[in-house]
Amino acid sequence: MASVGIATTPGTPHQRRTRSRRSLTPGSGLALGISVVWLSLLVLIPLTAVLLSAADLGLKGFWDVVTQPQTLAALRLTVLESIAVTLLNVVMGTMLAWVLVRDRFPGKRLLDLFIDVPFALPTIVAGLVLLTLYGPKSPLGMHANNTRWAVFLALAFVTLPFVVRTAQPVLESLERDVEEAAASLGAGRLTTFRRVILPSLVPAIAAGAALAFARAISEYGSLVLLSGNLPYRTEVASVRIYGFNQDGNRASASAIAAILLIVALLVIVALDILQRRLARRGD
Repeated sequence: MASVGIATTPGTPHQRRTRSRRSLTPGSGLALGISVVWLSLLVLIPLTAVLLSAADLGLKGFWDVVTQPQTLAALRLTVLESIAVTLLNVVMGTMLAWVLVRDRFPGKRLLDLFIDVPFALPTIVAGLVLLTLYGPKSPLGMHANNTRWAVFLALAFVTLPFVVRTAQPVLESLERDVEEAAASLGAGRLTTFRRVILPSLVPAIAAGAALAFARAISEYGSLVLLSGNLPYRTEVASVRIYGFNQDGNRASASAIAAILLIVALLVIVALDILQRRLARRGD
């Protein structure tokens, strides 16, 4: 009898596991089903179709497409510029989030509003804005069109908000008492930031960096006007995909898209592992 009593006592691990398995209500089950169907129609099925289209080439055909000198140059430029822009966003995005949360100054709300402009602008409009500022008739005297700097500027523009908007809510939710306690124990500002604030920020920064990188490697609209799309120089992978598709070579376009998908997944997984390790080290 005692063993039965222990096995059926409310709150035991066995009972908690049983309740967690049955926690999905009928209404939640319907919502989950609709969500999965919607996600499948918008994301999973199209991605599968792209991968199947690339598979039509076979291993040799796939390898021939992705190792073409022009394709390799486009992929190399895309990945390297995206990594550089992501690193810039980690620093500048965190700094902007810190200023918006911790400082008070005239025009703060206006600055907070302008950070979301890259989200709101159509990418081709962003390209026109950048061409006006950094093109042949630049009022700033900076002529970046048809150079790799044009690619960098365009990617930096469209990915600016990601780290800011993921780090900002975390900074707002941090308790100042912990920082004050660290300061009272003799910790300097740098030590307090590194040991108290940064461990809480790392997951948000990593999430923003992953989003920024994924957006950068797939960007097209903001690049076409400013970069010039010059093969071996300023042509990015998305433009290469567009060129193959315009020529009716859907399988080759899908092969490059599959490479970009794999690269994005690898970077996202790497960032997730990095932020978990840094968070544990901070604890």
